[in-house]
Amino acid sequence: MKPMTHQVPYYSQWESPELVPDILDGTVRAADDPLWERSGAPSEEEYEYWSWRLCGMACLRMALDYWWGVAPAAVRLAEESVAAGAYVRHPDGRLDGLIHAPFATYVRERWGLQAEARAPLTAAEVRAEVTGGRLVMLSVHPSIRTLDPAPPRQGGHLVLAVGAGEDELLIHNPSGFPDGSQQFAAVPWADLERFYAGRGIVLGPPD
Repeated sequence: MKPMTHQVPYYSQWESPELVPDILDGTVRAADDPLWERSGAPSEEEYEYWSWRLCGMACLRMALDYWWGVAPAAVRLAEESVAAGAYVRHPDGRLDGLIHAPFATYVRERWGLQAEARAPLTAAEVRAEVTGGRLVMLSVHPSIRTLDPAPPRQGGHLVLAVGAGEDELLIHNPSGFPDGSQQFAAVPWADLERFYAGRGIVLGPPD
């Protein structure tokens, strides 16, 4: 397979990507993101709630911008995903999701992209999908941003696979750092397995 890199626009799950390190270490509250209104949230508090949970919506925004040239507001996409059953928001604030199968259905029906929830989805299959012209949302541990040598588990966070070669996968990471782990971040295939939960959502262009 020939190496392939798709020139996909990047979106963070926070509206100010440069603030991600400070938000994650607690020195800046997400509610204080000066660009919060761009998210479509009705308040700073609602933005803060959703911003920690928007990795899937950030991936969707990237795919929509790549194929359709549009990037709808992240919180509005999240609200649509709740209505589609891809998230379940509980009265106590807990959120279940992103639930892959109803999300894939939502993407197909609402946005006209190809979308398929796949589990299992091997690393070799991810490579084949990406080199074949598709993008893949992968369930990984968020510490993939630093290639943590010992993540506590696999999964829990979504990134978008945008390129693949012989030695490495390239990802757009919605919670990556601006020092090089946000856009086209290289993850050696040998490292991927310790973060990757073996499931994801394959996205393709409109039929």
